[in-house]
Order: sequence, then structure tokens, then C-alpha cells
Amino acid sequence: MRTKNPDRPGGSSKAGSGVSSGRGSTERPVGPKSFVSKPFGAKRAGSGFARPGTVRDAEGAGPRPPREPAPGQAPTRQTPTRHAPPNRSSGPRPSRPPDPEARAAAARAAAARAPRLGQPRPLRPDPASSEPVEVRSTTLRAPKTAASPLAPTPQAPRAAQGPAAPRGSVWLHGLHPVAAALANPNRRLKRLLLTEEAEATLASRLPPPWPLAAERIDRAKLDHLLGRDTVHQGAGLLADLLAPPALSAVLERPGPVLVLDQVVDPRNVGAVLRSAAAFGAACVITQDRNAPEETGVLAKTASGALEQVPLLRAVNLARTLAALKAAGLWVIGLDSGGAPLRGAPLKERRVALVLGAEGAGLRRLTRETCDEVAGLAMPGLMESLNVSAAATVALYELTRTP
Repeated sequence: MRTKNPDRPGGSSKAGSGVSSGRGSTERPVGPKSFVSKPFGAKRAGSGFARPGTVRDAEGAGPRPPREPAPGQAPTRQTPTRHAPPNRSSGPRPSRPPDPEARAAAARAAAARAPRLGQPRPLRPDPASSEPVEVRSTTLRAPKTAASPLAPTPQAPRAAQGPAAPRGSVWLHGLHPVAAALANPNRRLKRLLLTEEAEATLASRLPPPWPLAAERIDRAKLDHLLGRDTVHQGAGLLADLLAPPALSAVLERPGPVLVLDQVVDPRNVGAVLRSAAAFGAACVITQDRNAPEETGVLAKTASGALEQVPLLRAVNLARTLAALKAAGLWVIGLDSGGAPLRGAPLKERRVALVLGAEGAGLRRLTRETCDEVAGLAMPGLMESLNVSAAATVALYELTRTP
């Protein structure tokens, strides 16, 4: 039996699965298998399906207010109404013009704005600067602005940084290193540059003929080639690096042996070579990695001793010390904590002096490999000396006559 529900607006009623329309619609009996039909082509609101909590009329007039619960019945959960997606057809049109003529006009305008091949691209003015950008023919110059503290500093030219030597070569500078290299038959020479004054001075120290002809050069050009901070004295020599001899061949020379444990300053190594040449040392041994390469600064500090005292490089310093001990040398490590070095008890022995790096001193394994650890007697206020000065004092103590 069909009854009218007073809670529904419009007086709609429901029986079985039938639904009657409201708001002016004509009611008719609805059977168990009948349904309310809509005319073909009628407009539906949204998706056309009724959702929980909303009741739509047959003509799609929009959602109706939800029905109120019956007395004593718990209110049902209301689901928010979903709206249809917005219509974006009325939004901004794409930038590409649909008209072929307008599209061709836009292409011609873009081609006119673009710079041609070989022409500079115009610069954008700096918003922080009010000065205009200066354009002269094909050269673009922007106004100078303050350098940012985070911007990298410009690199100096290669000639200002130092002499550019080919791989396996070195630029020697200074009268003493150049004269010693010219007199060394084991040095392969490539190019000799001399000023007029330096050529006259070198000829008085080492009379010509020389192994290669000298090229006359101005001091300004030599400064540009070797660097303005280089004390070249008007002489520059490009030569190959010296090939180090074998340790067995070096030990045939008389005199003590100097071993440097990770001394990295080239000036200290050059000063040690100069002291070794002055006191008749057989050779100087450094590490292969933690030691400076053969450079013009090292040769200038050595003042020609690089050509007279062999400079060897050891991959493993502890094994080299073991080889020296096997050859009959007494290995002494210089350290301020040892007993004072005395040369008189060592007159009958050949000594190998081991000097540590600046500040760090001898490493643990190097100290343990030495036969003895000795220091220098210093009654003054200073506790230590520079490594080159310590080598000079130790060599004097070993070679002096009592």
C-alpha cells in the first residue's frame, strides 16, 4: 500500500523501488517493477546519480535539503555534496595564435629580435647599477661593479705564476745554479737565456765555450717568463730533471749520508743540500711522496749544490734505513730529547743522520729503526733549530777535527 511521506518536500512518496517526482510533477501509481521515466534528452545535474543525504528531482533542479530523522532515531551522517569540476574553457587562451597569418607574423618578429650569426647578443642591464651598458661595434662592455666576496678571484697569467716548463723539465735561474748546471755533464740542457750583464758575469765564472749557445734577452722579458718575484739575476736555463743514481752507487762516495723524513719545504731541502756539499756528504735521501720536486726555487737555495750532491728518493724510508744499516752505516736520529751528539766517538764509523720534519720531528717507525737518537747541545734559550740549521750543526760536529 502506498502512503505519502509528509517529511519529504513536495509530497514525494516511495514504495518498493519506485520513486515519484516532486515540485509540480504528476504522481502516478508505481509498481514493484516500474520506475519514473524522464523524457529523452533531459538535462541531468552533475553525474545524474543521487548521493546519500541528497535527493534530486526528476528535472535536475539541484540538491534538496536532507530529510530530518524521525523522532527517536539517531541522525545519519551527512556526506558533503560534490560539485562538478569548473569549466576552464573560459580561461586564458594559449600564447600560440591559432591564425596562420598571425603565427607567421609572430615568427618573423622573433627572427628580427634574435641576433644574426656573428653579431653579439645584447646584454641585460644590471638592475643594481644605474649606468647603461656600453656597446661599441662588436665589443660588449658592461659597467664595472663591486666584486662579490663569494666570487672566485681571477687567475693570474701563466707567465706571472711562474716559468712554464715542459713535462720532465725545469727552469733553473740564478748565476750559481746555471753555472753549475752548465758544468754538469749529466745534465741535459735545452735553452739558455742571458741578459747582457749576466752573460759577462757568467763568462768570468765559467769561461766559454758552453754546451749550448746563449740567447740574448731583455730583463723585462725574462721577468715575464720566470715571474717578477723570481730572483734570476739575468740568467735562465731550461734543462731536464736529473736522473737519480742507485743507492749502491752513491754509497761508494765518501762522507756521511743525510736522510730527511717528510721535509716538504723546498728551501729547507736546498739549504740541506748546500750544507751537505760544504761538509762533504755522500748524498741526501728524501721520501718519494712527502718531499718537494726538483724546482728552480730548490736549485736556487742550493746555490749549485744540486749538481754536486746526489738527491735520492725512497719509497719506503724504513727499508732504506735498513739497507743503510746493512751497508755498515750507523744510523743516528736527531731529536731534542736525545743525548748531545759527540763526533769524537764516531770517528771510526760512517754515520747516516736522520732529520725529521719541521714541527713534527721524527715519526715513530723512523725513530725505532734508528740505532741511536741524539740531540744538539744548545745552552741558550732556544730549544730547537730549523731542520737545515740542525743539519749544518750536526755535520760540523761529525766532521770537525778535535
